[in-house]
Amino acid sequence: MKKIVLSLASVLAATAFAPEAMAVPAFSRQTGMACNACHFQHFPVLSSFGRAFKASGYTMMGAQGKVEGEHLSIPDTLNMSMLTKLRYQKTSGTDAAGAISGVTSKNDGQWQFPDEFVFLVGGRVAENVGVMMELGLGGGWNTNAGSTGGGMLGIFKMPFVWDMGGAKLGITPFITDTQGVFTGYDMSSGGQVRAARWMEDRGASSSQNFTGIGAGAATGIAFSANSDMGYIAWSRVSPNHAATETNQVAAIAPATAPAGLGAQEFKTNVIRIAATPTVADWAMHIGAGFVSGDNYQTAGDVAATAADLKQVKGHTFDFQAQGQLGGKDTSFYFNYAKTPGTAAGARVNYYNTKATDKKAWIIAGDYSVIPHVLSIGGGYRNANDGGNIGQADKNNAVFVTAVYDLYQNVALHLNHTMQSGNAYNTGGTKAGNMAVGGAGKNVTTLMLEAAW
Repeated sequence: MKKIVLSLASVLAATAFAPEAMAVPAFSRQTGMACNACHFQHFPVLSSFGRAFKASGYTMMGAQGKVEGEHLSIPDTLNMSMLTKLRYQKTSGTDAAGAISGVTSKNDGQWQFPDEFVFLVGGRVAENVGVMMELGLGGGWNTNAGSTGGGMLGIFKMPFVWDMGGAKLGITPFITDTQGVFTGYDMSSGGQVRAARWMEDRGASSSQNFTGIGAGAATGIAFSANSDMGYIAWSRVSPNHAATETNQVAAIAPATAPAGLGAQEFKTNVIRIAATPTVADWAMHIGAGFVSGDNYQTAGDVAATAADLKQVKGHTFDFQAQGQLGGKDTSFYFNYAKTPGTAAGARVNYYNTKATDKKAWIIAGDYSVIPHVLSIGGGYRNANDGGNIGQADKNNAVFVTAVYDLYQNVALHLNHTMQSGNAYNTGGTKAGNMAVGGAGKNVTTLMLEAAW
């Protein structure tokens, strides 16, 4: 690992003033703008302009030609991109006897080639209709054999947006296998939605991801209103991917099916509200999210029973500020999330099957040492895993990160997370991490990310 870190340092030193290249992902092609027009510091953090582009439903055009006619206005080229992540990851635990280094364990280091590879298709469908779609090849290094995802269709969003002068009103049907119930509408970069996070280690930097409320499958429809001062969105959601969504309750005998739950499953309410003022040249995002309702969560259409009815419950609060310190781009993040525990005899909380609350608060910052080239950041997580063992669930962390943009669309990431707390002691919720064969407390990630 020391050799890898030294190699990274050599790359940074040799290319500290690398030229910025014109980016070529799908939205860049449509708008004719470089990636850093929409991204603050580095991808995927959105700037004010990036949030405005997203709020417009990805419909904004630039130099690209259009095919136009009566009730028709589309780009003359299908805008498509590819994104890949190639990672090396090492954890601090001790391998069990017989473990195959680098395959069944990360303790001696694991090359994940690729960790992710997806096609991104997006942009204008009509004057007030856009699309953003992620198509995966399936699998990837970290394939979850128990996943109920939808194969190729990782994300699908089709926002319909109407400009009402001082506000934009929108309706967005959406599907995701990993991004969580806030996928329908969110403008933050702190991890409210799994991929919209400023740091690669999502469990360290995002309380929403740590508690599970900012990740997982979801299918639904979001209704939104957005202005210069903020936005509010209400989504009707199921925490299932559309591939496993349809008619799950049809297999339940009428005598055992809970009253009031029909064949459609959009029974969870998701509210997202945020203020987005600018204060002393700092662009702020101050938000809250609330999830409540019930849904079936099963591995297949015909497997549901009355016992599979779960409550879906949790809430989040978040803050981010983007501005400059000493003439250099700087971001600050604070977020909090909680998913209540499941009381004895009560319906299981989809996000937390344990008896006590799972919760976390995180404070962090990101500073551009070399503008649009090198950013360094770090932060602290204070968290509880939830559990049935009293207070032996404390799971804190200190984390650091560096992002080096070789080009606007090619970046190197280095993360290191150091975890602590009595969750790792004998009897704790993470005690297995400290046993032989466990992952230990610490994790280091070196990643190459590229989009084109």
